[in-house]
Amino acid sequence: MDQRFGFLPPSFKPTGPGSFWFHAVSVGEVLSAVELVQRVRRVQPHAEIFVSVSTLAGREVADRRLAGLANGVFFAPFDYRSVIRRVLRRLRPAVVVVLETEIWPNLYRESKRAGASLIIVNGRISDRALPRYRQWRGFFHHVLRWPDAILVQSEQDRERYLIAGAPNDRVRVAGNLKYDFTPPAAGIALDLPGDPIWIAASTTAPVEPGDPDEDDVVIEAFKRVSSHYSRLLLIIAPRRPEQFPVVAEKLAKAGVSFVRRSDGGTSPNLPGVLLLDSIGELAGLFERATIVFMGGTLPKRGGHNILEPAYFSKPVIVGPHMENFAAIMDEFSAADAVIKIDGPNALASTVESLLENPRRAAEIGARAGSLAAAKRGTADRAVQQILAAADEAVPDPSHTLEARLTLGTLAAFWKAGHSLNIARTRPNKLDTPVISIGALTMGGAGKSPFVAHLAQRLAEAGQNPAILTRGYGRKSRRDVIVPQGGAAPVEQTGDEAQTYVRQAAAHVGIGSDRYEVGRRMEKELHPGVFLLDDGFQHFRLQRDHDIVLIDALDPLGGGIFPLGRLREPFRALARATAVVITRSESRHSGIEKLIRSHNPRAPIFHARVVAVDLPPDGPVGAFCGLGQPRTFWRTLETIGIRAAPRLVFPDHHRYTAADLEEIVRQAMDAGARALVTTEKDMMNVPAGAELPLKIYCLRIGIEIENEAELLQHIFAK
Repeated sequence: MDQRFGFLPPSFKPTGPGSFWFHAVSVGEVLSAVELVQRVRRVQPHAEIFVSVSTLAGREVADRRLAGLANGVFFAPFDYRSVIRRVLRRLRPAVVVVLETEIWPNLYRESKRAGASLIIVNGRISDRALPRYRQWRGFFHHVLRWPDAILVQSEQDRERYLIAGAPNDRVRVAGNLKYDFTPPAAGIALDLPGDPIWIAASTTAPVEPGDPDEDDVVIEAFKRVSSHYSRLLLIIAPRRPEQFPVVAEKLAKAGVSFVRRSDGGTSPNLPGVLLLDSIGELAGLFERATIVFMGGTLPKRGGHNILEPAYFSKPVIVGPHMENFAAIMDEFSAADAVIKIDGPNALASTVESLLENPRRAAEIGARAGSLAAAKRGTADRAVQQILAAADEAVPDPSHTLEARLTLGTLAAFWKAGHSLNIARTRPNKLDTPVISIGALTMGGAGKSPFVAHLAQRLAEAGQNPAILTRGYGRKSRRDVIVPQGGAAPVEQTGDEAQTYVRQAAAHVGIGSDRYEVGRRMEKELHPGVFLLDDGFQHFRLQRDHDIVLIDALDPLGGGIFPLGRLREPFRALARATAVVITRSESRHSGIEKLIRSHNPRAPIFHARVVAVDLPPDGPVGAFCGLGQPRTFWRTLETIGIRAAPRLVFPDHHRYTAADLEEIVRQAMDAGARALVTTEKDMMNVPAGAELPLKIYCLRIGIEIENEAELLQHIFAK
């Protein structure tokens, strides 16, 4: 089905909220997006980045230039609310970046409602569009209040956005992204035979009656100039693909020697013409040019960007119409870094004049190159704004109307029942201090690794820690107490508790009534401190500390169960004595603000997952049985492992021989040489299973920023 309608390819499988969505339309905007994506990727190498385009030409360039940089490229959805919501639920972006002047009311509104930040980058409003914006100011004022920031190219563009109704405090002059143009590999440039080489870039057809056809003008000028320069090569690059065959026919009728790039040609008989009927190669050819004529400037089209040839210090000729690039044109004209002609009749003579006076041409080109270089840095500034905006986001994609009407009612009952449970429960107090490690969501916050890490630190501090846990997935219903360094079968402990047992950093007590298990442990083992695993909602046991983990990848969990994975509303954070943002890759200031709105006192810490044991290099397959498998996939990607296939089983799944046989079959079909799974899943793999692929257990640890401060906070109380 056409992806324009918002049906993204099945390959688009974000591992969690927090992706970057860049939207570009034209080829020029796509190239600007490439600059931004490259810089975001350098700063956040494991970020999930998606780019949408609106044209076939833009898609072709994006597929080629963003290969290996973006996680996916797709056609932008129609601006219908239901379609936009579908895409937002799939991508779950932290920030939506719109290039230049695309104003889509539903995209803007729904992005903000989904918790994403929204930024317009390289914004501009052309002379032609300005009257429409002024006329419909009431409408655009409503739309332009949604972006968090509008980064425009010039002071003139800032004034125009204000005229259109944008809030004064949101619009900032950031410069023109196109100054940061980075050329692609030259490609066919080395095979070009001509000397001199004249490039007629982005030539266009007439717009209004009386407008010249630039292709006709360029061909006639070439015939005149080539009579004096027998080695002249003209590269003519029509702006639109539908003009390629038209220009080929014109060249043939004019009796000009030419070859088409699409036929594999690069070397016409000289003097001759290379018809560049391809997409995305023009930018790599400017370096070889002697002179450049920028199309779209003779008819009333408003001009095209001259910064790419200026980057290579080339003298650029433009016609009278550069209205869409007025600020750039003013700067270049003031510096005598561009040649402006009054009309088509002056093109041939101007080209000849520059060829006859190479010193003057070089001086003009040098000034253009210096000016272009001095204006660079816009992309870096824009990326800083984009990363800051992503940091402020708290992604929470909106649910469908059907879900809100059905599951929303059930969520209200769940919330009411939970409140009643709190009111009716009277907590019991142990003689030993109790530190609860819990979360607001069901699974996926990293509680087990955090408990194991904290147990190790408390043991190193001589605190004789003990862990109280329910023992998820165990077959036995009997309470189990395992002294530090002891052993018990996984059937009695469950897979998660078994990791604590094998870690041997703490005593482990397992039972549904953790107060009673704790009392027994106090009598038998005399622990110095209890760690209550997944205890934030275990109201039957009184705690001295409530440490709450918030998953940075999915802080809101999609809403209250069954709409999402929240066990209780975010306001329950008021009970926390400390909050830890896990899987933290930045400051997550937006999440911090949300936490502070419910708990202004508890200290906030950041933690991230680190791999302790890595599988060998080479293709691997992965499998897991977790409540939130996306956390495992994200961990693998963070440490540079792109596993294929990725197989998911039910939470706490006990693997059979048939399961392992199917896992191995799919992995070998995909070319994997090994398998990797979680420490928890490894507990449920039959011991002694002989397989043609080795299974590696990915052991993970926790790094806590300001860990000493967290331990001091715990010990102080």
